[in-house]
Amino acid sequence: MGASSNFALLKDFAEEISSDKRRELLRQATDVFLAEGRAMSPADMAALDEVVQSVASDLSTEVRAELSRKISAAPIPFTRTARKLAMDDIEIARPVLEHSRALTQNDLLDVIAHKSSDHMMAVTRRDDIGETVSSALVERGEDRVVVSLLENPTARISEATYERVAERAETSTTLQAPLVRRENVPLHLLSDIYLKVEANLRREILSRYQGVLPSELEAAFERSRNRVSKAYGALPDDFDAARREVEGMAQHGTLLPPALISLLRQGPAKRTAFIFAFARLTDINYELVDRLVVDADLDALAMLCRAAGFDRALFVTLAMLIIGKDAPMGRVKEFGEVYNGVPLGAAQRAIRFWKVRAKLSA
Repeated sequence: MGASSNFALLKDFAEEISSDKRRELLRQATDVFLAEGRAMSPADMAALDEVVQSVASDLSTEVRAELSRKISAAPIPFTRTARKLAMDDIEIARPVLEHSRALTQNDLLDVIAHKSSDHMMAVTRRDDIGETVSSALVERGEDRVVVSLLENPTARISEATYERVAERAETSTTLQAPLVRRENVPLHLLSDIYLKVEANLRREILSRYQGVLPSELEAAFERSRNRVSKAYGALPDDFDAARREVEGMAQHGTLLPPALISLLRQGPAKRTAFIFAFARLTDINYELVDRLVVDADLDALAMLCRAAGFDRALFVTLAMLIIGKDAPMGRVKEFGEVYNGVPLGAAQRAIRFWKVRAKLSA
């Protein structure tokens, strides 16, 4: 069938009143053009696109949905038609949003800016998502949209966008697992959210460090420069006195790991000194250690102890004292297993991230 005959079908379609006949004529016309599309001239393609998009609004919902399915797989650039359908109701827009190559990145940005969350969900399933589109999806999308984006392995996501996701993941458990499990998340961001996630995700984060080359770690350190540590409240009244005490212990050679148990057993009067000593021995900032002790975060404390070379018995004793009088002796074995469950190499790499981040923040 020649080009003139093809366009005659569209002319008949435009003049037809019966909805059933209009639907059949449109089907015939689009099927013919899709079959012959690669042999059409650019001018004919553009003319066809113009005609179809101009009449799309007059079609029933059912016909527009069928047209969308065909356009989504079209080998020729129905750019205007695809754009019009993409801004339609989600039942109609979904096929072109998920699959049509006729949509540009700017078209997708318009959809994200003006259409529903369901439209954004459809965009997240594309295989050509660029960094600008990913950024817009994270900025405007609900958590379910961000999760779908993270689970799309072909989506390109910039480091700045990953940082925004990591910040949201600190308070959104929905985002944590997809972020941790995405293959190319910057390692320093995984370190940042380590303290926010559950034990199973912490183990997954630690496993990511085991095969990391020193050069990769150094590159991650450079990218950490804009990540700042947060304040954890006002300093205690005995802060300066405790710092002087611990500095004196260091000068006299008595600041050794077993001293932590002695300080902790002296109760509240030596709590600040204990935090200072722990921070000094592990080379971690005071605020972070204080937070871990307040939260009784034994997983993270085990990682600190493993990285610093504290033995298992010392960690178990510290854990029992931190938990307090409510800790039954039966938990000794449990705490020992927590310590043994932390891979030494992974712990050392993770702690290096925390140390560098703290220095860069300072």
